[in-house]
Amino acid sequence: MDTIANMLAKIKNAQLAGHKEVEIPASKLKMALAEILKKEGFVEDAAKEKTENAEKIKIALKYFSVSGMQKDPAIKGIKKISRGGQRIYIKNKDIKSVRNKYGIAIISTSKGLMADYEAKKQGLGGEYVCEVW
Repeated sequence: MDTIANMLAKIKNAQLAGHKEVEIPASKLKMALAEILKKEGFVEDAAKEKTENAEKIKIALKYFSVSGMQKDPAIKGIKKISRGGQRIYIKNKDIKSVRNKYGIAIISTSKGLMADYEAKKQGLGGEYVCEVW
């Protein structure tokens, strides 16, 4: 089971359902991904919480108020690129903008997870994990 794909699906489904937050099982990779989403403004907050038998990451989802009671999710779409059966790797010169810079690509580099523009600025390539817009 691809745990990152599961995390992305939970976030997407929770936003479509209008939930305020979502909990996922914790790992260092998932926490790094959640921190990038927080830094880029796609989620309100991401924090690791310890329960009696396991650690969880609690992600507070972000919405924009459209009119009155209607709210629009900050994440319009989220897509897993590199999968378990087919890993996708990208060189720094091949990194392109996502949705005309309305979104970001998350790349797993030798220096950890980072957004596409950070990887390009540092001259790093790596595994193309996902796109968020």
